[in-house]
Amino acid sequence: MTAGIITLIIVAVVVIYIISIYNTLVKLRVRRENAFADIDVQLKQRHDLIPQLVNTVKGYMKHEEGVLTKVTEARSQAMRATGIDDKIAAEKQLSSALTGLRIQLEAYPDLKANTNFMHLQQEIADIENKLAAVRRFFNSATKELNTAIQVFPNVIFASMFGFKNEPMFDLGEERAAAQKAPDINFN
Repeated sequence: MTAGIITLIIVAVVVIYIISIYNTLVKLRVRRENAFADIDVQLKQRHDLIPQLVNTVKGYMKHEEGVLTKVTEARSQAMRATGIDDKIAAEKQLSSALTGLRIQLEAYPDLKANTNFMHLQQEIADIENKLAAVRRFFNSATKELNTAIQVFPNVIFASMFGFKNEPMFDLGEERAAAQKAPDINFN
């Protein structure tokens, strides 16, 4: 009789422990999804500003139509993306296209003096700063989830429950440009 009770207690403890692991992983996944929802808000604002920026720039950059087309196409792709992984990939492309646009804009001093353009640039820079902050939170939540999935004994149960390592929202191709020291020219 006592062996049966001890076995029952051990089974109950193991079941409670497995439930605890599952609940922890679910909480971490929800935190990650919530963090991406914050990113989504900033991305929506950025998507709304891009057509205004492109329209302001069009008159000045008649010879740079390809750059504007790239930005517009990347924005459309980003807006159509579904799921966190697809949105991350599409946003990397959009960020890369916007970087190309910023580089081309350096050749147009009249445009840089345009008040509307300056206001849009300031708004986009503000959104980019907010995006960087929410990306850090998202990556932190992703790291926490990935770590919880990989540690023992969670690793045993995580795959059974359908949990997998999730990708970070990094800079992608922009990482090399971000790590490169700026060129300073006093001429």
